[in-house]
Amino acid sequence: MASQLFTCLVFCLFYTCSASPPNFVLLFADDLGFGDLGCYGHPSSLTPNLDRLAAEGLRFTDFYCTSPVCSPSRASLLTGRYQTRSGIFPGVFYPGSIGGLPLNETTIAEVLKPLGYATAAVGKWHLGYGANGTFLPTKQGFDQYLGIPYSHDQGPCHNLTCFPPDVKCFGLCDVGAVTVPLVHNDNIKQQPVNFLDLERAYSDFATNFIITSAKKKQPFFLYYPSHHTHYPQYAGTGAAGRSLRGPFGDSLFEFDTTIGSLMATLDKMGVINNTLVFFTADNGPELMRMSRGGNSGPLKCGKGTTYDGGMREPAIAFWPGVIKPGVTHEMASTLDILPTIASLAGAKLPPVILDGFEMTDLLFHKGKSKREAMMFYPTDPNEKHGLFALRLGKYKAHFYTRGATHSSTTPDQDCSEFTVLKAHDPPLIFDLEADPSERYPLPLEDRPDIQAVLVQIKKVKAQFEANMVFGESQISKGESPNLEPCCTPGCSPKPTCCHC
Repeated sequence: MASQLFTCLVFCLFYTCSASPPNFVLLFADDLGFGDLGCYGHPSSLTPNLDRLAAEGLRFTDFYCTSPVCSPSRASLLTGRYQTRSGIFPGVFYPGSIGGLPLNETTIAEVLKPLGYATAAVGKWHLGYGANGTFLPTKQGFDQYLGIPYSHDQGPCHNLTCFPPDVKCFGLCDVGAVTVPLVHNDNIKQQPVNFLDLERAYSDFATNFIITSAKKKQPFFLYYPSHHTHYPQYAGTGAAGRSLRGPFGDSLFEFDTTIGSLMATLDKMGVINNTLVFFTADNGPELMRMSRGGNSGPLKCGKGTTYDGGMREPAIAFWPGVIKPGVTHEMASTLDILPTIASLAGAKLPPVILDGFEMTDLLFHKGKSKREAMMFYPTDPNEKHGLFALRLGKYKAHFYTRGATHSSTTPDQDCSEFTVLKAHDPPLIFDLEADPSERYPLPLEDRPDIQAVLVQIKKVKAQFEANMVFGESQISKGESPNLEPCCTPGCSPKPTCCHC
């Protein structure tokens, strides 16, 4: 009852005192590990703005994405539904992908639009491009968009400059595709993108959106899925060489600097006290890149795996005067962001099965999370295998384990791409509070308490899978070179002629 009264008080404050609904800024890093930020213990990362948000906001220790790779994780974030429901599997979208996030899925932006919110997305979309930009953000509830519509390594990069004055990007990236474009709304603005100026363009776009919305006294939702710190790392003159951590650190610092600019703009425009800022990431670090690939801290493995290193992420909620500074060990997920935003805005939830839980009691009252379990699907989920793992309370059970190319090169052979799929019956069970590194499976023999936990985990798993209906796979629809975005359509020879 006390928590409900507190939530009511929050609503009264915003709708009576401020006479305006709250704003939302959602920041989403790319391939960022649990141990990559200064506020999560990294000794040489330079993240002063994120560290400040963590110190003055609520920092999560047990926050999960829904997939260890990009596209499915982003689908779940924006829809509040596991990627299996929307068909965003297996793997990720490519420049010529035929499918995309189905237009009948409801995004956070579409939840807010009926209430008069201004909505903008800036950065990495990666939920499909499609014929004539069918699946771009402007078709999914966003008024404005500026960004690369997929991962910035999904085009040749060996001749592109990633660091000043003319340091070429590390590696080859995807040879044979068009160079990555910068898209404004539905139109290609630049191809190939200029990495040295990209973050400045994003920062200017985002700050102008905040300024314009604030001047109009219009509530707004800004979604900034950054390319940082995905391979190949890049940074402009303001960040290059500034960190002690090399290219990865400079890339991360550039993103952090943009976050600082956004916070300063919110403050300058007088809307910071009426804005929820939420930061997290899409999946764990790409350990195969070694020092250029991020750090999962004490967690096991990274990107591509269903160990915690692949799906447990840094997360920070910041709202001055509303969210008290602190740390929460409650379990939460990207799935929970849509229902939380809808609750705070007074918006209607979409009439579909949602997998998220609103977090207002957790955020405002340091209460308990409504989330009791977290499900772990691999990059290529199917109904035959079902869940690879399930966390219930502090216990996590692995029914299947497998390594991944993205997490190779680490000394832990469980992470290696050569570690093939292995079924576990009974499942491997870990106590994540005592053993966050998932090193020591708990014995079942002579442990009636753990046996009881297993019974409950199996019950939760069976109930969940009985109600999971897999959507048609959008990624399995394949690719067509004709769908790759080109600023000079009809030119020849492709893809090299796509240049503007």
